[in-house]
Amino acid sequence: MTAQFFFDVGSPYAWLTAERIEQLLGTVCWRPVLLGGIFAATGRSSWARTERRGAGMAEIEERAQRYGLPAPVWPDPWPNDGLYAMQVAAAAARSGRARDFALAAMRLAFTEGQPLSDPTKVRIAAERGGLAAEVVSDATSPEGKADLRRRTEEALAVGVFGVPTVVIDGAVHWGDDRLETLAPARPQS
Repeated sequence: MTAQFFFDVGSPYAWLTAERIEQLLGTVCWRPVLLGGIFAATGRSSWARTERRGAGMAEIEERAQRYGLPAPVWPDPWPNDGLYAMQVAAAAARSGRARDFALAAMRLAFTEGQPLSDPTKVRIAAERGGLAAEVVSDATSPEGKADLRRRTEEALAVGVFGVPTVVIDGAVHWGDDRLETLAPARPQS
C-alpha cells in the first residue's frame, strides 16, 4: 500500500520530511491538510508560539544539517497565516501536483526565508511547482475552500493530529523523527 504523507507547507518539520520521504519510502501520496484546522479540532496549538520556540528552531536546524539539507532560513514572520498557501496546495493536489507545489513552497519558506502568508510568494511557489494559473485561481473558490476542509476532516478521521504524519496500512506515524524507522529493510551488501 502507498504511504500517505499529510503535510502543511508552513511546517518546518513537514519540510524536513518532504525532502527525504520519497528516498526512504518510494512513491507516496501527498495529502495537504490545514494544520490550523487540526489544532482547532484537537485543542492543540503550535509549539512555535510557546516558550519552546527557540529550542524547536534549534532542533530543526540541527536535523537539517544532519540530513544534509540546507540550513533553514526562517521567514519573517514565522509562523504566519498559511491558509491561502494551503488552499493552493489542495488545488495542486486536485491537479496531481501536490508534491511539486509542496516542495516548491516549503523550499521558498525554509531555504529562502519567504513568508507564505504573502500571496505573491505563494504564486511564485505555484509557478515553480508547475501549476497553471487557472489551478491557482481555483484555490479560493467555494469548492476549493470546501476541498481543503474536507481533506483536513479526512485526516482527522484517520487519526492525524499534527504534521508531518505518515499513514501506512492504517497505522499513523507522527513526526519527522519517525521517518527512517518506516523505511523498508534494505538488503545488506
